[in-house]
Amino acid sequence: MIITVVCDVLGEENNGTTIAAMNLIRALSKRGHTVRVVCSDAAKKNQPGYYVVPCLNLGPLNGYVAKNGVALAKPDKKIISEALDGADRVHIMMPFALGTAAAKIARKRKIPITAGFHTQAENFTSHIFMKNITPANRITYRVFYHNLYRYCDFIHYPSKFICDTYESVVGETPHKIISNGVNAVFKPKAIEKPNNLKDKYVVLFTGRYSPEKSHNILIDAVAKSKYRDKIQLIFAGEGPRKDNIIRRCKLRGINAPVMKFFDRETLVDVINTADLYVHPAEIEIEAIACLEAISCGRVPLIANSPRSATRYFALSERNLFKCNDPRDLSQKMDWWLEHPDERKECEKQYIGYAAQFDFETCMNRMEQMIIEAGQNRER
Repeated sequence: MIITVVCDVLGEENNGTTIAAMNLIRALSKRGHTVRVVCSDAAKKNQPGYYVVPCLNLGPLNGYVAKNGVALAKPDKKIISEALDGADRVHIMMPFALGTAAAKIARKRKIPITAGFHTQAENFTSHIFMKNITPANRITYRVFYHNLYRYCDFIHYPSKFICDTYESVVGETPHKIISNGVNAVFKPKAIEKPNNLKDKYVVLFTGRYSPEKSHNILIDAVAKSKYRDKIQLIFAGEGPRKDNIIRRCKLRGINAPVMKFFDRETLVDVINTADLYVHPAEIEIEAIACLEAISCGRVPLIANSPRSATRYFALSERNLFKCNDPRDLSQKMDWWLEHPDERKECEKQYIGYAAQFDFETCMNRMEQMIIEAGQNRER
């Protein structure tokens, strides 16, 4: 089949949506499909199969968007049309300007449409200081529906949590619930801590430095820990709140964190040196980062947030802490550090649990969803 994948955000693989998009593109190509990609990533220009549109000019907000390490695409109907010529299916990653324009053109041409649901309302409203304003989040979801999802033969939800959340606002939708999947390279690996970390407890969090990830809760929890001087935080990622995190650690008087975006192979090593993985995020659709950690056998401590799917990865109450409560996190973190035997047993349980998120199985299901799209309606 000829499958056109439309990406409002695509570039360096430093965010969940880009990683999900590139994983899908590679998986479909591997399965023998001709994949066309519409995006604004200038680095992809003149590469076979890529149709590059301009970046969206947001005026005074350009700097802020760039600081987040992404660029938004500006629709170009001529380029979109070329990418859709002869296409059997179109898969749209996000409900923004490029995806919306592509959906309208595909609908006119009666090309079956599938779309991923990779953006919670709060991912948008947190940037305009309205994350906790329920009407704002509900309006955002309705705009997403109007712009894109009402045109879809299937919506891909990475978790049941986000499916239920969205349908509680817009009503029942045609959908498939499929994890984005965890790459097979994320597995337990015998690796020694570097010399500078041998006498430390390594506590890891992987993800973007953005407000909804709640890094401050983890920092404050470490400051309250009886092992505060022995804990080394590693924030694997990048994002606009880097300076804020550094200041917070200094203000709380804890060890300066290691802050870096690691390539995949290095990240596997980093995960396997960690004593604990903590996921304090309040807003989360699936958290592949957490799944990567538990696939390596790391014991997670996860915020029990009603707006996060990650809490469902907890195998016991000891793997959860009260959302936005650094004291509760600190106490549970200390318990795990003080009970290495229990931690080892929990690690074994998580290795088995993570098998259900096998990447190839998830990509097979994604392929099948795209193939099935439109089969029950006339072209």
